[in-house]
Amino acid sequence: MKYYFSLLLFTCVHFLPAQNGAPPTAGARGVAMGYTGVTYTDINSIFSNQAGLANLESLAVTGYGEQRFLVSEIRSVAMGAALPTASGTFGLSLHYFGFEQYNEQRIGLAYGRRLLDKLSIGAQFLMLNTRIPEYGNKAVFTFEAGVLAELLPQLNLGIHLFSPARIQLAEEENLPTVLKLGLSYLPSNKLSLLAELEKDIDFAARAKFGLEYQIIEPLFLRLGVATQPTTLSFGLGFALASGLRIDIASSYHQVLGFTPAAGITFNK
Repeated sequence: MKYYFSLLLFTCVHFLPAQNGAPPTAGARGVAMGYTGVTYTDINSIFSNQAGLANLESLAVTGYGEQRFLVSEIRSVAMGAALPTASGTFGLSLHYFGFEQYNEQRIGLAYGRRLLDKLSIGAQFLMLNTRIPEYGNKAVFTFEAGVLAELLPQLNLGIHLFSPARIQLAEEENLPTVLKLGLSYLPSNKLSLLAELEKDIDFAARAKFGLEYQIIEPLFLRLGVATQPTTLSFGLGFALASGLRIDIASSYHQVLGFTPAAGITFNK
C-alpha cells in the first residue's frame, strides 16, 4: 500500500507539477480543446476566467469529472453554478482532486461584471484545503482575476491571473502563480479557433490550441493540443433544445496515456 501511495504521489508531483492548488480544467469542453478556457463565455468560465460569467443571461449549472490516466484512485470532479443579476453575475464553484490518502478540495465564490459593451472583468475568492490523513489538513486562501475583451467582432482576448501573491502551502512549497493569455477567433457561427499561452512562475510556458466545429445543429466536434507536456485531446458536445448540454472528451498524455472526461451543463 505504501508503494502504491508513493507511486501515485510521484505521478501527481512529477507529471502534474502545478496540480496542488492549480486552477481546475474548464470542464469537459476545456479538456477536449487542449485545456483552453480563458476566452470562454459559458458557465465553464467559472473555472478558467470569471470575466466570462458576465456574458451569461440566465441561471447556469455545470458538473464534470475526469479519470486521470485511467487510474481509478486519481479523479478530479467539479461543480459550478452562476446567476446573473442587475449588479453582475455571482457564482459558486466546488472542486475535488485526489484519492483517499491524498486529496485537495476547493471552494470558490466568483463574480463577473461587464464594464463596457466590449469589456468584462471577473474574480474569484478561494479556499483551498489539502488533506493527507497521516498529517492532517492544511487550508489557505487566495484569489484569481481576469478580463475579457472583444478586440474585433470575431476576435476576443482573455487574460487571467491565478494567485498573484506567493502563498505558502507547505514548507518550501507555494501555491502556483499562473498567468494565462488567450485569443479566440470565430470566423463563422459554426467554427471557433482558440490559442492560449500559460505561464506558471516556476515552470516553462505552455502553449494550448483548440478547435470547435458545429457539425450539425445539436452536435459539436472539438480538438486540441498542448505542450509542456505534449497532450492531444478530442471530444464531442451535444446541445439539446431544453438547455441541457452533454460533453464528452479525452486527452492523451505522451507518457501516462488517456484521461477521459465527461460533463453536463444546464442553462435555464
